[in-house]
Amino acid sequence: MDWRTIIAGMMLAAAAAAAPANAAGDNPPKAAQPAPWLPASFTPPVLAKATGFKLVPLGPALVKIDYDAYMASIEHLQKSFTRSTDWPHKNLTAADAMADMENEAARFRKRESFAYGVLTPDGRRERGSVYVSPSTVAGYDAVVRLWVTKAEFDAGFDAELYAWVQNWVRTKWPFARVAYPGRAIDWTTWDALVAASKKNGKA
Repeated sequence: MDWRTIIAGMMLAAAAAAAPANAAGDNPPKAAQPAPWLPASFTPPVLAKATGFKLVPLGPALVKIDYDAYMASIEHLQKSFTRSTDWPHKNLTAADAMADMENEAARFRKRESFAYGVLTPDGRRERGSVYVSPSTVAGYDAVVRLWVTKAEFDAGFDAELYAWVQNWVRTKWPFARVAYPGRAIDWTTWDALVAASKKNGKA
């Protein structure tokens, strides 16, 4: 074998080593990532003010007033918001509450979902919460849920907050169609839509 043959063989080996792995079929291309549910240019609100209340992102700084709010309304929230005894319940600890706040803050940073505390204007008390999440049901861009404490519900604040939130989402968020389970859509209908999405592999 002469020197020209040797050099040619070396050049072929170098070219093969430099080629992308998936060009030889060793590693298949990565699956395409799902389209984001929010435009990249959209910045989620970090403060929204209204008469008698304000919305700020939930996080560790609000752990105590958030905990105090839902623990004072366990039965009310189990029936009207979660429809489950899983949350809230009397055995939730301060550590549980902090883990929840850290999780909500992380999801906000990652743009996975957005949880807000509804506070009094001075920020000393939480009147309820608002959650903006991606929808698993076809035809809806987002799901918005909210709750208020039992005392605030009895005072009529639930209806006030719901009306305000609908306008806020319509004017400040980039969604064409939003689901409000338990409100604009009754729970039975919404549960059926979610179940159908899971069956079809969307959820």
